[in-house]
Amino acid sequence: MTEWLPGPAQAAAFATAVLVLNATPGVDFALTVGRTLAGGARAGLAAAGGIVAGCVVHALAAAFGLAALLALHPAAFAALQWAGAGYLAWLGVQMLRSASRRSPATQAQGAGAGPGPSLRAEFRTGLLTNVLNPKVALFFLAFLPPFVPAGSPDKTLSFLLLGAWFVVQGGLFLLLLVLLAARLARVGASPALLRLLEAAGGVLFIALALKLLRERPGFAA
Repeated sequence: MTEWLPGPAQAAAFATAVLVLNATPGVDFALTVGRTLAGGARAGLAAAGGIVAGCVVHALAAAFGLAALLALHPAAFAALQWAGAGYLAWLGVQMLRSASRRSPATQAQGAGAGPGPSLRAEFRTGLLTNVLNPKVALFFLAFLPPFVPAGSPDKTLSFLLLGAWFVVQGGLFLLLLVLLAARLARVGASPALLRLLEAAGGVLFIALALKLLRERPGFAA
């Protein structure tokens, strides 16, 4: 299988790049931490599972050309941008509302003490947040090809293997992130700090939605 994957030096560079990308705060990072702080480790794991499933969709789409079609058709890409930005903004508002409704008594019981969205809903949130982000689709299209070995007998298979590597490594990182966030919520953070973090996550999502729209060609500031 080694002929379909990069050599040791390139493989190390790929793994390092994936780690840096995962550790850079963004939509997936913020959602995973936010859902863990709000609903506990199970909620965070469900949201992370949705994000991983979304990455699988993007990797398959990029491997079989959908991302390239989006890049070639501005109208379809713009529609996906509007949908993704709208969903991010909606999530941000929901997080701000959730933070404002938290009472001191509820906060004192710790994250996840009160009723919240079902695990299926958490998974769906993670999936939609990732799938509706067109920048993730174009990222897969731009990031993976340079690591496909020039002598690979099947470039599509190499692309899929690199995509699977990215998904597995990213999933392990999100798992670690959930465990750290859950521990922070349980023993290391005051109720007021947890409320502030959830509100900050809401503001971040709204800011990311605006950033996504501002990057559209022809958008008027």
